[in-house]
Amino acid sequence: MRRAAISVGMNIMEGAMRLGTKEYRQFVGIARGSANEVCYQLLLAKDLQYISEETYRDLRRDYDRVIQMLSRLSQTLNR
Repeated sequence: MRRAAISVGMNIMEGAMRLGTKEYRQFVGIARGSANEVCYQLLLAKDLQYISEETYRDLRRDYDRVIQMLSRLSQTLNR
């Protein structure tokens, strides 16, 4: 879960340092995939009772927001 969470920011930064918008957009897509991976891992952690329902809801809400922001960033890069 840590690796996937760290991957979100790392891919955004790596993409931002690329020369073209197309490459940047590709890395934003990878970051979105990592964020969705964290969402699944949170669900699994909740189902296995490693985290409470309340913790799951709070973290899931935060990651849903991150995914939404990445989607909007990707859309702006398509223009």
